[in-house]
Amino acid sequence: MEDLLYLVHRIPWPPNKGDKIRSHHILRYLTQRYRVHLGTFIDDPADHAYVAELEEICTSVCARPLPRRRAQLRALSGLITGEPLTLPWYRDRTLQRWVDHTLRSHDISRALAFSSAMAQYLPTSGDLTRVIDFVDVDSDKWTQYAPTRNWPMSAVYRREGQRLLASERRMAESAHASVFVSPDEARAFRERAPGVASRVHALNNGVDADYFSPAAVAGASPYPDGCRPIVFTGAMDYWPNVDAVLWFADHVLPSLRESCPDVEFFIVGSRPAAEVLALAERPGVTVTGFVDDIRVWIAHARLAVAPLRIARGVQNKVLEAMALARPVVATPQALEGLTAEPDTEVIRAPATPDAFLAAVSGELHDPTPELGAAARERVLRDYDWERNLSRLEEMLQAKPLSPAHDAGVVSESADGL
Repeated sequence: MEDLLYLVHRIPWPPNKGDKIRSHHILRYLTQRYRVHLGTFIDDPADHAYVAELEEICTSVCARPLPRRRAQLRALSGLITGEPLTLPWYRDRTLQRWVDHTLRSHDISRALAFSSAMAQYLPTSGDLTRVIDFVDVDSDKWTQYAPTRNWPMSAVYRREGQRLLASERRMAESAHASVFVSPDEARAFRERAPGVASRVHALNNGVDADYFSPAAVAGASPYPDGCRPIVFTGAMDYWPNVDAVLWFADHVLPSLRESCPDVEFFIVGSRPAAEVLALAERPGVTVTGFVDDIRVWIAHARLAVAPLRIARGVQNKVLEAMALARPVVATPQALEGLTAEPDTEVIRAPATPDAFLAAVSGELHDPTPELGAAARERVLRDYDWERNLSRLEEMLQAKPLSPAHDAGVVSESADGL
């Protein structure tokens, strides 16, 4: 086996939230083919317990703590240096020394950085095949955030979008391949960085269809008798998820409960923000916080909703509900990058109160029995981890860039993916 360096901004274990699901499955795939040297951060103290498991499957591990307060203070240096705040947030001298030592001490010719935050640790030239999994166009995410916040944060987010895009372009110039989570994300980055378009690729997420299978769900319904449960799942300290449930609770649920008094809205996910916790005081809303097995909450729900108004990449919450053969009502933003067919595999509803209300109410009053089965079939066809990650292996096995590419001379033709 060859040695490979894998850098991830959040410990890829366990796979209990969106980015960790992708980085976890990539890690499992890589350890079957390489001696993996893993550098990562731990932003939740409870995750320290999983380092031992990573050390069992990796050749070496450097897991650095990332206390939020310390990261915030480091990020402020970007206002002085002109950098995007994301980079100093994740900058750590100990991790950089470990990366440099690991590259010197082992015969490593291939490296994968998961997110732009980790690409800053890689050398930008030399005999190293460099692949960056940007996942989403993060710079555009910050730009989308700006109008949703008041000044001065709106200005900070707008600045972050502009500065981070410049950094993403520079990183992509020195990478053999830049990877994004969907064709839509890859296309969006090609438009923003046409100079590297030929080396920008889409790599779909996958779903563990055996785990997220109706047949694999054990246990009784977690919902009270006599209610029709609607579920939203996700990390509830993530602003797009927070915004989604606040909007649904404010603008859709009250009218929905007028016509369907037995409907209850369940918000299921870890670390709910204060605004989300406050929703539990309203009639018909339950906020669970962390749950041991999210599958039972999805599988026993009448339907799943994804009313996201701000979204980047692929929404695992939608794919998991589809895999469990549940009907899903989602905004166009939540369906970006997915191959699901609207109306036959998912229900697509604009992010306006009347339209989303009509879609949810319609499915509650007149269910579409074939919708869930069709959704699961789509997952089985298009979202197999092993098949999708074989593309990543092809990129990692490519030859390093020529000196001309290291100097920033790149082709402008797209690869058509």
